[in-house]
Amino acid sequence: MARYIDEILQPGERVLYSTNAHWIFYFPAILAWIVAIALFVVSRRTDIYGVMIICLFGSGLVALAALFWTVKGWFHRFTTETDVTNLRVVHKTGFIKRRTFEMALDKVESVDVDQTILGRILNYGDVTIRGVGEGIETIKTIADPLAFRSSITTR
Repeated sequence: MARYIDEILQPGERVLYSTNAHWIFYFPAILAWIVAIALFVVSRRTDIYGVMIICLFGSGLVALAALFWTVKGWFHRFTTETDVTNLRVVHKTGFIKRRTFEMALDKVESVDVDQTILGRILNYGDVTIRGVGEGIETIKTIADPLAFRSSITTR
């Protein structure tokens, strides 16, 4: 499956910067996998049959939730593209129901970056692009938002 940006490039247009949703989308899945493994280990180390069954059952339930969150995070990252070309900013989300945002670089008025403390440590954040007469668009939880902003504002 080709990337969305490759399908819409105009003649003479080239991609300057690409980014994606940050891996933090996997965080609930990571925590759930840790809990599932811990419950499984506890079930193997106990001699009490009732505790072993409860831990195994809990481990299975948590593993199912972890699998769901893993697939959900992967699918979100797989179906989200954010690119800067020499002519415009392009952001696409969705697979069957697609939502796209495109703004010409000469129409960009300002680019704001919002990062939490954890976002600063792990290098992710939200980027708000304000356009001249074209409105405001916020791109949530992207990787390396400062480099993304620099690729838009540097010409």
